[in-house]
Amino acid sequence: MTRLAKIGISNLFEAILFTPKSYTNTTILHSLDKDSINEGVLKIKILHKKQMGRILKYEALIIDFDEMLEITIFNAKPFHNKIFPIDKEIYILGRFEFNAIWRITQPKIATNINKIVMNFPTIKMQNNNLNDIFREIINKDDLSKLGFTNEIIDSIYTIFHPESSQDYLKEFIKYKGLFGKYLNAVKFVEIFYHMKLLRSKKTIFNSLNKLDGNYVDFIKSLPFALTKGQQNCIDTLHSKLNSLQATRCVVMGDVGCGKTIVILACVMMAYPRKSILLAPTTILARQLYNEAKKFLPSFVNVGIVIKDDKLPNCDFLIGTHSLLYKNLESFSLFMTDEQHRFGTNQRLRLEKMLEIDGKKPHNIQFSATPIPRTMAMIESNLVDFCNIYDLPFEKNIDTKIISKVDFPALLNHIKNDILEKKQVAIIYPLVEKSDSIGYQSIEEGLPFWQKNFKNVYSTHGKDKQKEEIIEEFRESGDILIATTLFEVGISLPRLSSIIIVGAERLGFATLHQLRGRVSRNGLKGYCFLYTNRADSARLKDFINTTNGFEIAELDLKYRNSGDLLRGIRQSGYQFKYFDIVVDKEIVKDAQILLDKSLKE
Repeated sequence: MTRLAKIGISNLFEAILFTPKSYTNTTILHSLDKDSINEGVLKIKILHKKQMGRILKYEALIIDFDEMLEITIFNAKPFHNKIFPIDKEIYILGRFEFNAIWRITQPKIATNINKIVMNFPTIKMQNNNLNDIFREIINKDDLSKLGFTNEIIDSIYTIFHPESSQDYLKEFIKYKGLFGKYLNAVKFVEIFYHMKLLRSKKTIFNSLNKLDGNYVDFIKSLPFALTKGQQNCIDTLHSKLNSLQATRCVVMGDVGCGKTIVILACVMMAYPRKSILLAPTTILARQLYNEAKKFLPSFVNVGIVIKDDKLPNCDFLIGTHSLLYKNLESFSLFMTDEQHRFGTNQRLRLEKMLEIDGKKPHNIQFSATPIPRTMAMIESNLVDFCNIYDLPFEKNIDTKIISKVDFPALLNHIKNDILEKKQVAIIYPLVEKSDSIGYQSIEEGLPFWQKNFKNVYSTHGKDKQKEEIIEEFRESGDILIATTLFEVGISLPRLSSIIIVGAERLGFATLHQLRGRVSRNGLKGYCFLYTNRADSARLKDFINTTNGFEIAELDLKYRNSGDLLRGIRQSGYQFKYFDIVVDKEIVKDAQILLDKSLKE
């Protein structure tokens, strides 16, 4: 592969993915059809030439057919007289058409006769050299060593060994690219190679300890039964934590699936060893602390660190970003809630702090923003995944698209909610007025709500008092005016309705997280998508499902797959051929081969 280093190719996989951009057919034509275009090579003899300004015309004889041919060269250059000499037989390549006589425009001189020449997307190496190299290195023996099926081997081989007798050739030339089984073969190679690279980056460390604490009695003590998804996830995590190999696992579950109980079960698996949980906000940290105190056995000492708090001596420590700046003791289990809210470097920094003599704590990351199953299958080659697909209770949320004409009915709905001691959240796109967005900001909308309703609270992302305000609202508020800061796992049991202003501007994940704030305990919930674009196809798709995993699939429909991949690993890969939306079966086949190759 050293010969291809100049164009960035270092192995056979990369060579396969460097497919020709097109093919040139230099096969000599053995017949001419006057009723269609004839593409290929003919042997001719130039008889006369005529110059008309920048246009050069030649009269020539088609030797094998004894027919006359008119050649037209636009924007003629001096070199054309050299390559089209009078009275010399030459081979020309192009598209021949019949109109009174045979004609061709802008032909090329053909040197490699009766060949199919591959045209590669680079100018760093000569095309003739690349043709020779690729024909040599892409052979069936080496392809078979990669474990590919015969169909994939034949397709890849054909792409790089084109012959004029092959039926596919006309289609290749017509479309100037791959199609059908040839395209699928290259897609397979691309995703297989990508997953293979991910697997190679999946580092294995020794764990600080095997964690095999008594979590069964804890589950029995709960005043409710676990869902099947919770139980399966807990059992899976137990098998991973009870190991001298440090696990790195992402637990994906929909909004309200009961991840908190899974977190607490993991704490019991770790006990009597210590565990630590990193939460993205003070509200979430305190919420998790209260849940831990409520459900964990009294002999498990739970501590919390908010901002400048001193480190408590405890079995289970909960904290925010401030934990990054503390001198932490030995913790055998490191968990992160809403893991997408933390940068990779932040998580790695804390994990590094907890490392002892090269041994690492078990690492579990929790997220309520599911990714599509196909993507999870790909990414599972880098980290382990554990999914919770069911919910403790069925979400009972009506989602409606509304606009300005629906505002009076919306006001009546809000008034009725408040009369029933329920709460309402209204999410604005901006804090201050903007001329570039056709929606009100908090600054513009707040006076109306304060004038017409009591107990109206307002906050936003840059508000230093936001967490205190949300806690006050939880206890005594009727209406909360906020920005999308409100989306992250906040539990407000009385919240029954949420209005999202300018909903079409938000991504599906954010919309789903916001909608997930209502109907937390089976309460009848309402989500109103206020928009100036009531015909939005995206919003119409969104209102038809409340399932986070289905929402993630919708995300694929409207977003670039490379962007989604970057969101998971925070360092992206843009596929050239593979399409994560439509190529699900190819992923499954590639995963089977990858697993098989690792066992051999």
